[in-house]
Amino acid sequence: MGTILKGMSSVRWHELTHAYGSAAEVPGRLSRIAWGDARTSASALTDLGLWLGEPAVFDATVATVPFLWDLAVTDSVTGRSGVIELLQTILEHANPPHMEVQRAAHRAVLEGRSTAEKLAGDGNAAVRTAARELVTAIDSHVCESCRPA
Repeated sequence: MGTILKGMSSVRWHELTHAYGSAAEVPGRLSRIAWGDARTSASALTDLGLWLGEPAVFDATVATVPFLWDLAVTDSVTGRSGVIELLQTILEHANPPHMEVQRAAHRAVLEGRSTAEKLAGDGNAAVRTAARELVTAIDSHVCESCRPA
């Protein structure tokens, strides 16, 4: 399996939540993105988008973002542009009742700016486009939870 998704098994996913409850199934979806064909990867990305980024972010979102960055930079992943788009979705969504979770999720995406900038020069046109849009979103990001105190 190599180093892709390294450390995923050390996350206590069953203790985390997403939009529909327990995040216990998140690792399976991440694995499908990592090693699945285009159709499998797209389906798993759709699930994660619904669970982790729409309409709000959750504690499972925070735990998932580093693995999404890992997938975005792995050339063998078929849905890299979709992964980058999910990162942007996470950055654009909120969770006002849980501002600390929102801040952590946004910070996890914002901290990957240098990675997004590198991906903006990727050989894959869809990845380049998604990464450039993410860099723009990162650079223009302003939300209540991310403002300095």
